[in-house]
Amino acid sequence: MDYIRKFKELVLADLALVGGKNASLGEMISTLSAKGVRIPSGFAVTAPAYWHFIDHNKLLDRMKQIMVQLTDISDIARLQKVGKQIRELIKNGTMPHDLVDQIKKAYQDLSQQYGQKDVDVAIRSSATAEDLPTASFAGQHETFLNIHGADNVILCCKECMASLFTDRAIAYRVEHGFDHFRVALSVGVQKMVRSDLASAGVTFSLDTETGFDKAIIINSAFGLGEALVKGLVNPDEFVVFKTTLEQGFVPIIRKSLGDKQVKIVYTDDPKKPTKTVPVKHDQRVHFSLNDEEIVELAQATDVIERHYSEHKGAWLPMDVEWAKDGIDGKIYVVQARPETVHAIRRRDMLVRYQLVETNERILQKHLLLNGQSIGQHIVSGKARIIESAQKSEALQKGEILITEMTDPDWVPAMKRAGGIITDRGGRTCHAAIVSRELNIPAIVGTEHATERIKTGNTITMDCSRGMIGYIYDGALPFEVTETELKELPEVPVSVMMNIADPASAFSLSFLPVAGVGLARIEFIINNDIKIHPMALIHPERVEDEQIRKKINELTAAYPSKHDFFVERLAQGIGMIAAAFYPKPVIVRLSDFKSNEYRNLIGGQYFEPTEENPMLGFRGAFRYYHELYKEAFAFECAAFKLVRETMGLKNVRIMVPFVRTVQEAEQVVDALSSHGLVRSHDGLELVMMCEVPSNVILIDEFSKLFDGFSIGSNDLTQLTLGVDRDSELLAGIFDERNPAVKRMLALAIEGAHRNKRYIGICGQAPSDYPEIADFLIKQGIDSISLNPDAVLPFFMRYKN
Repeated sequence: MDYIRKFKELVLADLALVGGKNASLGEMISTLSAKGVRIPSGFAVTAPAYWHFIDHNKLLDRMKQIMVQLTDISDIARLQKVGKQIRELIKNGTMPHDLVDQIKKAYQDLSQQYGQKDVDVAIRSSATAEDLPTASFAGQHETFLNIHGADNVILCCKECMASLFTDRAIAYRVEHGFDHFRVALSVGVQKMVRSDLASAGVTFSLDTETGFDKAIIINSAFGLGEALVKGLVNPDEFVVFKTTLEQGFVPIIRKSLGDKQVKIVYTDDPKKPTKTVPVKHDQRVHFSLNDEEIVELAQATDVIERHYSEHKGAWLPMDVEWAKDGIDGKIYVVQARPETVHAIRRRDMLVRYQLVETNERILQKHLLLNGQSIGQHIVSGKARIIESAQKSEALQKGEILITEMTDPDWVPAMKRAGGIITDRGGRTCHAAIVSRELNIPAIVGTEHATERIKTGNTITMDCSRGMIGYIYDGALPFEVTETELKELPEVPVSVMMNIADPASAFSLSFLPVAGVGLARIEFIINNDIKIHPMALIHPERVEDEQIRKKINELTAAYPSKHDFFVERLAQGIGMIAAAFYPKPVIVRLSDFKSNEYRNLIGGQYFEPTEENPMLGFRGAFRYYHELYKEAFAFECAAFKLVRETMGLKNVRIMVPFVRTVQEAEQVVDALSSHGLVRSHDGLELVMMCEVPSNVILIDEFSKLFDGFSIGSNDLTQLTLGVDRDSELLAGIFDERNPAVKRMLALAIEGAHRNKRYIGICGQAPSDYPEIADFLIKQGIDSISLNPDAVLPFFMRYKN
């Protein structure tokens, strides 16, 4: 009997013959190679070969007799004993001669194909119950890397067969209802990609935390991919928007630099064929993939997802392992499997967790640290730091497990955890994958959790706010709401949403809104860029050597300081625009006050000191003034990148705090001079209607803008003459004042008289339902609400 199949001979229908992993490799080689997806060659030792080995050594009855001893998989000691005994039976067995000959012949053919005497191969397990849409078996079986020589290949094949009975694989099969002795194990032998000389990682064809299906998430680190999968490193992360990628654009909407402290590389020792070594600092501060490689990898992932979805007849998100070869410089796909969490999740039910306390200043006082968020939950519980899986029995049910990283041996303990926090790892590490399957929150890659949190302390994990997860001291109260989207009532106005944090955009995109009425870029500048733009343009004016050093450190991964600012800002805007595409996303140009700009790194060298910054050097005036117009060019370059390179033409540009018509003309001219021409390529310009002169002269302003958005905070401040930052005057500041309401009504009437769109993005409708009712009665076109006010607004109209 022929016990070997070359990958190129296999298709998905061969799952029973060669397991899910090998069948998938064959499918891709036979169908996707012509579409530009590179897959290294190799061969499968089939499932009948496994049964041939078992029969040849007369193991089946003895394996069953041992397995009968295991009646409860929660009995860890018995599970370990049973697993070890069965594995030893298999390891001590002898390979049938005919199988040995066939493996040797296949390995020799593969070596000859690559022009090597003993080609370097990866040897992976591929179970016949693996990579199904409802069960991933991720990390259950063994993998061996950088294996040379036929004898070593045969030895590793036997080790793979034995790994069908690792403790974790036994437990997983019991929990998922698989019969131990109806599942066989095929072995994949695949040419290694020399990513030890370059980089490797994992991509997902969706956002794994929110289920947003138009994003491709790429995790990447230097060296062999095992470092990333095992959680040894905090990887780089890149996000690409599928929709405009397929239209030919380059929509890299997020680039996050990981620390990548170690990497796994080859050795010359056949007994220890790989080793972990530190990554040099000058390599760590740079991204592990360039933009062209990011796009190529995203395109390959998109091709793979579309193929598998067509094959299934329904959307099937994919989990793809890839490696870049440091010799030929090319990127290869080495595995692809269905993503098993979101493929079966309901998409018509919106479940939202939210902290009761929303004041960021108060939350900052409780904040311990943050990391990458896995899941969308919030949980409180007692912390327990555990150093190793062998000590994990100390974890009590519901406690929050805190450790450096996890591997498959941790799974029994992870099932008891209320949440999981790790020092290391990205969203594709073991802790992240298992926590998703168990539907418990995790925050990975915190770097210092095991140092800063003490066992017994009560903490709160907040994974509800997008890509970043927050860990707070104490048990903070939170709320959970479940909403059937199909049961939401119709409302008498277009509802939009205000957003500041790009990391929350994918999560918020599921809310039933018509787009984004206000995207604030100040959050992006403050949190993602951190540096005053003029300090990037004129570093020579920054006198403090430590500040200059900090600026150089933050910008090291980019070709220039200009590229750093423009790309970071564009990516923040792009995340929001992509999340709601093709719905309109109105992005406001920067509206920091001078005191807020001074707080940016290097800001003290470029900002005046003002008695009343609220009425000073802010808004439109900055964009053409000598003190800032060079920085305004950076902002414009970011908007051009979003619209022209990323293809996110749903972005509209909003100009804030315009005092006079002449000032509006100067800003429109400045935008045009930087290539942002009104009406060109569908670009719409919107003006914040927040100064009384905007209402009084709305006919003149209407000639320059396509629409208006009322900023009720500043309009109230300037109508009533109340400093909105003054605690002393807080009682007078009220958008419900008749004078303010008169201004609102005049603005709406004036915009419509000029056939211009007008909405509101100020705080008032979120705080006061009666203001929303008043605006609707006046005929406003849209109301843009804070995220937490959207669903309550809809529920007001139920019944």
